[in-house]
Amino acid sequence: MSMNQTPRGERVHIALFGKRNAGKSSVINAMTNQNLAIVSEVKGTTTDPVYKAMELLPIGPVVVIDTPGLDDEGELGEKRVEKTMEVLAKTDIALVIVDSTTGISAFEEELIEQLKKRTLPYIVVYNKKDEKDLTGSIDVMNGICVSAVTKEGIEELKNRIGRLMPEDDQARIVADLVEPNDFVVLVVPIDKAAPKGRLILPQQQTIRDLLEAGAVSIVVKETELADTLKNLGKKPKLVITDSQAFGKVSKDTPEDILLTSFSILFARFKGDLKQEIEGVRAVESLKDGARILIAEGCTHHRQCDDIGTVKIPRWLREYTGKDFVFETSSGNSFPKDLSKFDLVIHCGGCTLNKKEMKHRLAVIEEAGVPVVNYGIMIAQMQGILKRSISPFPQLMDILG
Repeated sequence: MSMNQTPRGERVHIALFGKRNAGKSSVINAMTNQNLAIVSEVKGTTTDPVYKAMELLPIGPVVVIDTPGLDDEGELGEKRVEKTMEVLAKTDIALVIVDSTTGISAFEEELIEQLKKRTLPYIVVYNKKDEKDLTGSIDVMNGICVSAVTKEGIEELKNRIGRLMPEDDQARIVADLVEPNDFVVLVVPIDKAAPKGRLILPQQQTIRDLLEAGAVSIVVKETELADTLKNLGKKPKLVITDSQAFGKVSKDTPEDILLTSFSILFARFKGDLKQEIEGVRAVESLKDGARILIAEGCTHHRQCDDIGTVKIPRWLREYTGKDFVFETSSGNSFPKDLSKFDLVIHCGGCTLNKKEMKHRLAVIEEAGVPVVNYGIMIAQMQGILKRSISPFPQLMDILG
């Protein structure tokens, strides 16, 4: 996969914060040598967070987030500032842009305190060095002085960002579960929600991870699995299925072959698989009228038999024999107040970066609400949860 094809969820997220007209958009343009962001002398040109996937040399594939000014005014301005602060949940590296001609203010100081509390790497960038050079000044606070106009200091800024890049935590989707030349069968139902001729993102990423591990991927539909396993001539190390086909795939896969789902693999890769396995216990104690949030990281076009809004609610009612109140969220619209919910069921989060997925799980845990992943939830309702997490023996004790 080239850098240009790197999914947004796998890119380092660099967010620029600052007051209106501090030059956030200008700094983005200077860093990329392109006019990617609209620049104007009018305050408040950027009215919503803008996400730009790009290659930032020498760093590589990143998402740069341009945010509205921290000092935006009025009722609408307050909402914009609120959106700006929400960006922190998905930020890997923050750039606090300060106008050198006016200096640092309470707005930036408050933000820096927020960054410190979150232990979020940041750089204070004093822009407009061409108008007022603060280099060597005590006011610079270990920051860096740049000029978006002359591009002085921009290369040094990029080098500093590179030194703050998150270390590779060596987490893999599936590669650590296989050896070179192992066979892995991927069961991929033809999903109406997927663009014709293309696999959905978690399937693509899993195949890529297996290729890098030197394993052999065999992709089949659920209707072809049984014959494929008979004719393969070699027992596969693992079968990975779309969670919607869990029941049929489990029946067609011999017990001596490990089985799991894409959703469960992504729960481990981006979130906290232990937390989400523990959360499934709450399903058995749900009462009639319980409120359940079904949360998704993307905003895909929903089909008539959509997994999140139709299938899971239907299966859960059938499994428990009870009726529940369901609410849904998608994309960035994750609720702030979770206190009214008895359970959160979250997708695998393939479009979210690890930072945001872990933030969501932390918010859910802080609210005292159990959370479970799509794949874990479906495996529980199919009666195959123990089997579906058998590739991770260190977690088997959670189920007793």
